[in-house]
Amino acid sequence: MRNYLKHYINGEWVESTGNETEDVINPATEEVIGTISLGTKEDLDKAVQAARDAFPSFSQTSKEERIKMLENIAAEYENRKEEIIETITEELGSPKSISENVHYMMGYNHFSQAAESLRDFSFIEDRGGHTVMKDSVGVSGLITPWNFPTNQISTKIASAFAAGSPVVAKPAELTPFAAIILTEIFDKVGVPKGAFNLVNGSGSVIGDGISSHPDIDFVSFTGSGAVGQKIMQNASERIANVALELGGKSPLVVLEDADVEKAARAAVSHIATNSGQVCSAATRVLVPSSMKDSFEEAVKKVLPEFPVGDPQGDNHIGPLVSKKQWDTVQSYIEKGQEEGATLLVGGTGKPEGLDKGYYAKPTVFTDVNNDMVIAQEEIFGPVTCLITYDTIEEAIEISNDVKYGLAGYVFGEDEQTLAKVASSIRAGRVKINDAEADFAAPFGGYKQSGIGREWGDYGIEEYLEVKTVLGYPKL
Repeated sequence: MRNYLKHYINGEWVESTGNETEDVINPATEEVIGTISLGTKEDLDKAVQAARDAFPSFSQTSKEERIKMLENIAAEYENRKEEIIETITEELGSPKSISENVHYMMGYNHFSQAAESLRDFSFIEDRGGHTVMKDSVGVSGLITPWNFPTNQISTKIASAFAAGSPVVAKPAELTPFAAIILTEIFDKVGVPKGAFNLVNGSGSVIGDGISSHPDIDFVSFTGSGAVGQKIMQNASERIANVALELGGKSPLVVLEDADVEKAARAAVSHIATNSGQVCSAATRVLVPSSMKDSFEEAVKKVLPEFPVGDPQGDNHIGPLVSKKQWDTVQSYIEKGQEEGATLLVGGTGKPEGLDKGYYAKPTVFTDVNNDMVIAQEEIFGPVTCLITYDTIEEAIEISNDVKYGLAGYVFGEDEQTLAKVASSIRAGRVKINDAEADFAAPFGGYKQSGIGREWGDYGIEEYLEVKTVLGYPKL
C-alpha cells in the first residue's frame, strides 16, 4: 500500500489542512493500492505563496545553473527507473513494456531535452539596435492528466525550470504516484525551496483553485476540452496566460501505394498502446475504397500481435484506467452499432477470460461515415473507425472535418503525395510513415485541440514573457 497523506510545499512534506482522502485503484485488479490526501484551498494558498516567495531568486538563476539542475534530475530519474516502471504499471494498468519504453522514457527524454535545448537558448537578443529580453512568466500552475503519469508533468516542469518559473503542480487523482516519485527526485537533487510544490486533490478544489488563483501567472493544462474551457474562463478573469493541450480525433491516411500490412499494424498499434488512452492516437483510419477489403483482412491478421491481459505479463494492451472510463468506451461502441457502423473486430463487454479488471476489447468499426458520433468524438479507448475515400482531395477534406487538430498520420511511398497530404492536414503534428518522435520538436494542437506548444525550446517559450527595451546600453 502506498499512503501519501502529505503535500510537498516549500521544500518539505507537510500535512494537509484537511482530512479528506481518496483511494487509488489498480485497474487490472480493481483493488486499492494506496491513498492520497485531497488538498484544500489553504494547502494551495501555501504552495502558491512558497512559489511566489521563490520567484525573485529562482527566476534569476543562471542558464548554467538550470542546465545542471535538469541534468541532475535526469540522472536521478534514471536511478529510480525500476520503481517508476513498477508504479505506472500498477496505478495506470500499463503493461510493463509500455511503462518502460513509453512512459518512463518520455519522462526522461523531456528533462534531458530541456537541458539540451537550454544550451542554445537566448534570453537576450539584439533587434535593430534595441534589446529584446525574455523573462520568466512568474508562478506557473500545472494541471496534468492520468493517461501519461510522467509525460505531461515532465515536459511542463522541465520547461518551467528551464525558464526559471516556480511551479505548483496538481497531478490526476487516478494516477498520482509517479508525480510523487518525481517530487522525491527534485527534493534529492536540491531543487530550490519553493521552486516546486505539489498539492494532490480534486479538480473542483485544487484544479479550479489553480486556474483562478490571483497569484498564479500562467496555467498549463492537459486534459478534456470541457475542463480546458473552464480553465480559460477562470484565467480570463485576471487575464492570466494559459496553455492547453486537449483532445484529438486524428486521421491516419493510407495512400494507394502504402504497404497494407504495415499501415494496418500502425492503425492497430494506435488503439493498443496505452489501451487507446492517447490524445494524439489515430482513431480515424482513411483507406482508399479499392483497398478496403485487403486492409480489413490485414487488420484481422495483425491484431493477435497485440494481446490483451495482465499488465504484469507479456501483453501489449492492459485495462482502461477506471470503471467510469470503461463504461464510457462501452457506450461509444454501442453508439457505433446504433449508427449503422459494422463491427470488424471487438465489440462490447470484456475479452474472454478477463472478468476482473477494466479490460475492453480492441474494437475496429468499418463502413463508417465521418459524420457519425464515433468518428467525431474522442472515445479514449481501444476503438478506431475505418473510413473509405476515392480521391486525395476527399481524404484531406475528411481528415480536417473534425473540431480537433492535434495530430495526423500518412502512410505511402510517393513523396509528392505524402508531402501534399501531410502539409494539408490541419494539425499540430503530422507523422509520415511512422517517423520517430523528436523531443526537440514542438507538440500541440490546432482548433479545439489546444493553445500553445510543449517540448523543446517551444515549450520553454511558453513560460517566458517578452520585453522590449529601447535604447538599452550595450554592455
